[in-house]
Amino acid sequence: MAASELFHLPARTLRLGMTLPYDIYDEAGKLMFARGQVLRDSPLVRALVDGGAWVMSADTLEYQRALAHRLDTLVMQDAMLSDIAKADTSFRMEAPLASKVELGPREAWSDLLLHTHSLLRETEPLDFPARVAQLRDAALKRLHAHPDATLMLLVFESSQEFDDYSARHALLTLLLCDLVARQLQLDPALSEALQGAALTMNYGAGTAHDRLASQAGPATPAQRQALAAHGDRAAQRLAQAGVTDPVWLTAVRLHHEAGPGPLAARSDGEKLARLLRRIDLFGARLAPRRSRTAMSGAAAARAVFLDELGQPDEAGAALIKAVGLYPPGTIVRLANGEVGIVFKRGFSANEPLVAALIGKSGSPLSNPVPRDTRLASQAIAASLAPADLKLRVNLDALLKL
Repeated sequence: MAASELFHLPARTLRLGMTLPYDIYDEAGKLMFARGQVLRDSPLVRALVDGGAWVMSADTLEYQRALAHRLDTLVMQDAMLSDIAKADTSFRMEAPLASKVELGPREAWSDLLLHTHSLLRETEPLDFPARVAQLRDAALKRLHAHPDATLMLLVFESSQEFDDYSARHALLTLLLCDLVARQLQLDPALSEALQGAALTMNYGAGTAHDRLASQAGPATPAQRQALAAHGDRAAQRLAQAGVTDPVWLTAVRLHHEAGPGPLAARSDGEKLARLLRRIDLFGARLAPRRSRTAMSGAAAARAVFLDELGQPDEAGAALIKAVGLYPPGTIVRLANGEVGIVFKRGFSANEPLVAALIGKSGSPLSNPVPRDTRLASQAIAASLAPADLKLRVNLDALLKL
């Protein structure tokens, strides 16, 4: 096989557990994994995830799209059939590939998850504030392009897995903080401080959080003590890593200490700490641990709408206005007996769009069917915990709605 026929995938394009859409080769052209195989965890596979792998250029999506464009152009130019027939061969010789393969939404978030995990685990990071900003911008670019689909993907995946809990929670918290900042019309400097705090509030404690999420029993006294002051330690580590914004650092330091009450009388750092505390709580309630199941979307919303004293909470109310009582990615039962997943926020907080997954008879539907919950027959009758859905969800089909 000619080396020119191989294309090097960027690092993190592959992910553990993915079904390969193409054959994977080493640099010399030796076949390592055939298309259709699932990438199981192993040292070899992790090396491929970290360092990239080689594929036939003609197997990549970009090649197929570019070739289709070339053929369309030839047809529009009334080219001779012989020239059209030879287009594939000549196109291979020109190798008109872009610098990287385009990732789909699920692959892109897997890539962001790996980068988040890596960055937040580094003990002596270089250019840390700039790299946090780069990660933030990449995540928010996807959120702003497809807000409901992005929320659905992250909320649902967070409700299904406790692996990589700290990195997944950091990304979800970032997205929720951005939506709340827009809801409250925070000025750009405060929004950026809140976004930075969202990504880094547990900086240095990621290993401990991941271990706690994956263990069968509750936190031990030693674990509770180790995590008790992690906001202070995270703020200290961030300052050592080059973060100089005092509002960002204060929000991280106080994100477990900011108590109930109005936002207006607080300093900027304390205001963001209160917002972060409520958003952190909301995301944690939506995610399972091995020792407990995740809450339903409505139960998580109620938990943040009322403060520690049982009174309506300003920060929690802003979050509910931003994502709804039934956020995208949460599971509901409709009045007609169907069970589905919220895939788009609606005109009001309690009337989102739902994709029915299980029919009235209790049998899975062949494809997700959109339902408008403003209609009485399709209104939401109950919010379900993720564990109540006994069905493998086709996220790719949902993302096309």
